[in-house]
Amino acid sequence: MQPKATVQGLPIYEPGKPLEEVKRELGLTDVIKLASNENPYGCSQKVWAAIEEEKENLFLYPEGHPSLLAERLADHLGIDSSRLIFGNGSDEIVQMICRAYLSAGDESVLADPTFSRYETGIRVEGAKPIKVPLRDGVHDLDQMLAALTDQTRVVWICNPNNPSGTIVHHHELKAFLEKIPDHVLVVVDEAYAEYVVDSNYPDSLSLLDAHPQMIILRTFSKIYGLAAFRIGYGIMHPDIVQEFHRVREPFNTNRLAQHAALAALEDQAFVERCRTKNYQAIQHVSSVFDEWGIAYYPPHGNFILLDTGHPADDAFKFLLKRGVIVRSGQALGFPTHLRVTLGTSKQNERFLEVYSEYLKSKRSIRSNA
Repeated sequence: MQPKATVQGLPIYEPGKPLEEVKRELGLTDVIKLASNENPYGCSQKVWAAIEEEKENLFLYPEGHPSLLAERLADHLGIDSSRLIFGNGSDEIVQMICRAYLSAGDESVLADPTFSRYETGIRVEGAKPIKVPLRDGVHDLDQMLAALTDQTRVVWICNPNNPSGTIVHHHELKAFLEKIPDHVLVVVDEAYAEYVVDSNYPDSLSLLDAHPQMIILRTFSKIYGLAAFRIGYGIMHPDIVQEFHRVREPFNTNRLAQHAALAALEDQAFVERCRTKNYQAIQHVSSVFDEWGIAYYPPHGNFILLDTGHPADDAFKFLLKRGVIVRSGQALGFPTHLRVTLGTSKQNERFLEVYSEYLKSKRSIRSNA
C-alpha cells in the first residue's frame, strides 16, 4: 500500500552519526561527536535529583499540559503561562503548526537553506514551500516579504539559523513583523537563543503583544542539555495555544522530561556557565580559522559552519576515520561546508588538530599534482 502522495519521496531526516556506531564500524575506541549541536557539558546536576524523586511515579501518565512547569517558565520569561505550549522537542510544535494551519493549496515561506523539518511539515500537509535563498548566510527578509501572497499562511525564521549560525537583528525582525498581513503566522525558531551574546539579537518576547501572529519556539535540548528527554516549548497568543491543544497528541511530553525541565530551569547558573564557555570556544576556534585563512559564517549558536573549499564529504570522511564526528554540509544545503558543534576545550583542540591534518593532506595532493 502506498502512503499519501504528499509523503512519497520526502527525504528522511538523518541525524549526526552515533558514537557507538562509529566505534563499531571503524574499530575505534576514542571518538568525539561534534555533529548534533548537543551541550558538551551535559545538564545541571539538579536534573538527576529530580529524576530520582520521580522514580516511584513511572506508572502514572504525565500531565497533558505541565502546569507547574508552565508556571515556573512563565515567571522566568516574564509572560503569562497561557502563552505556553510544550512539545516532544520543539520539532513537535513545528508539526502542530503545520497540522493546524496548513492545507493543500496553501503556501509557506522559508529560507534556503534552513532547518529541514519546516519543509517536511509543509509538504506532509500538502502545502507548498516557497524557498528564499539566504543572503550571505542570513535570512533575506526583504525577499521573504516579496514572496508573500494571498495563499501564504506561515513564514519561518530560524534565529540563529541552522545550519549557518547567523542571526536576524532586532530592528530587522521588528520591521519585518510590521509589514506582515494579518492572515500570516510568523514562526521565530530560537532553539539556540540562550547561547547568543550579540546585543543586536531580538528581544522577541517584547514584540509579542504588538504582533499576535508571531510564534516563538525554544527548547530544553540545547543549552539546558536535555536532548534525550525531548522537550521544547512555544510562546504565542493564547488563542493559538488553544488551537494547538486540539491537534497535539495527548501526554505528548513524558513525565521525566517535564520534571527534568523544571529542575534545569532552576539552575540558571549552569546556563550562564555554558554560555560563557561556548563564547570562549567561538573566539578560540574562530581565531584559529582566521589564522589559517578559512572562511566561516559568524557563529551565534553552539556550532560553526566552515567552508572546506572542497566537497564536504571529503573532509567529513577524513575526520570520521580519525574519530571526530562532524556534520557534512552536503545534506544541509552547503555542499563544501562542515557544521561543527563547539565542544569542550579538549574536544575543540582535537578537532582542530585533525582538521589541520586534513588541510596538510590537501596541500600535499596539490603539490604532487
